[in-house]
Amino acid sequence: MNKDNKIYVAGHNGMVGSSIWRTLTKNGYTNLIGKSSKELNLTDQQKVNDFIGSEKPDVIIDAAAKVGGILANNEYPYQFIMENMQIQNNLIDASLQNNVQKFIFLGSSCIYPKLAPQPLKEDYLLTDTLEPTNEWYAIAKIAGVKACQAIRKQFGKDYVSLMPTNLYGTFDNFDLNTSHVLPAMIRKFHEAKENNNAPVTLWGSGTPMREFLFVDDMATAVLFALENKLPDYLYNVGTGEDLAIKDLAEIIRKITGHQGEILWDDSKPDGTPRKLMDVSKMTELGWKHKVDLETGIRKTYDWFLENEGKYKEIKL
Repeated sequence: MNKDNKIYVAGHNGMVGSSIWRTLTKNGYTNLIGKSSKELNLTDQQKVNDFIGSEKPDVIIDAAAKVGGILANNEYPYQFIMENMQIQNNLIDASLQNNVQKFIFLGSSCIYPKLAPQPLKEDYLLTDTLEPTNEWYAIAKIAGVKACQAIRKQFGKDYVSLMPTNLYGTFDNFDLNTSHVLPAMIRKFHEAKENNNAPVTLWGSGTPMREFLFVDDMATAVLFALENKLPDYLYNVGTGEDLAIKDLAEIIRKITGHQGEILWDDSKPDGTPRKLMDVSKMTELGWKHKVDLETGIRKTYDWFLENEGKYKEIKL
């Protein structure tokens, strides 16, 4: 991969895309393309085709998606399946039609069955039923993985899918209506601390086990896939370590300085009991995460404090 190869990062303003952009720039890549959603509507097939046909990038990294936690997935199932399929299908097909030689598709660990053996291996894809609370997003992402695999098989192109575990970090989404568990906890504990250490109510029982990867580590995995021709079509990306949601809450409470009570609302869904990734395929090739969980949460909380004004108008 030459440093002046033209690389289009779809979703470059999001948490993952912006981290990828920073990482590529830091590593000397000088010919990066990014378009905001206002500049290019990725759900519009014709506009995507015209854009890819005009720019003719050498590589496309697909970090664009409609994302959210359990609440958002439950409330907007149609948008989660349809918009994600439109975005990825438009990008993948336009890449094939315009002879883009390398495509890196980013998905999620939710593509694997709800009760799959742990840790999750890539081979477990499509072996059982999905977690109902986010099956819409999962089905869309599975379709993207399979589309890239089909192109790889039929046309011999270097199209690869990376499936990250739960990502968090700077530029995360802290809107309590649409955010994932870790940033939502950061905001809840911080605002409760500011409110005389008020009690914090969290969803579920706190017993599910989850794995978390700092977003800058994910970006290094994308860089690794960019600079190497990976021999298979699907790779898990994570730390290979997990913890109970209750333990995560205690870490975040300590970092934010909250000294109040934690209340668990077990009338709310827990989601999948456990989602630990088997990341041996990536580590055997030479990639490994570097940021431990507590360091990553501290970095994320520092960023939240610097940007807290964005969220003041959104009430708990």
